Amino acid sequence: MKTMTHFAGLLALLGLAAYGNTAAAATCSTTVEANDAMQFNTKAIAVPASCKQFAVTLKHSGQLPAAVMGHNLVVSKAADAAAVGTDGMKAGAAANYVKAGDARVVAASKLIGGGQSTVMNIPVGKLKAGESYAFFCSFPGHSSMMRGTLLLAK
Repeated sequence: MKTMTHFAGLLALLGLAAYGNTAAAATCSTTVEANDAMQFNTKAIAVPASCKQFAVTLKHSGQLPAAVMGHNLVVSKAADAAAVGTDGMKAGAAANYVKAGDARVVAASKLIGGGQSTVMNIPVGKLKAGESYAFFCSFPGHSSMMRGTLLLAK
């Protein structure tokens, strides 16, 4: 009986160790949800400096199509966000509301509608410690409400 209890304890310990490894691997990704009320479910994203790539899954939990209530996620320096958004609106829906080749854009997702999701990868090497970054939706009229801060965490 004592052996059985010891064996169960060992299995539990191994299970926790395996869970810990899974949790550590998941630190280089996050999920951001957007809805038909023009809101992200978070106002801040912390990107670990130890990651080479940081994956952001954007999920549109609403029901409206991309042409009416599309959302994307764009990352730039906070100081560049307004200009990136303005240039993105001029680029139009076919360009996902992101100006082609815009060097101020660190990363950008495609435009999605209700019920859809997409993944974008942020190249962490493009982020500088101490710099202020923003993430926002560049669909026309959305960036004033759909924005947050992105920071490079130690």
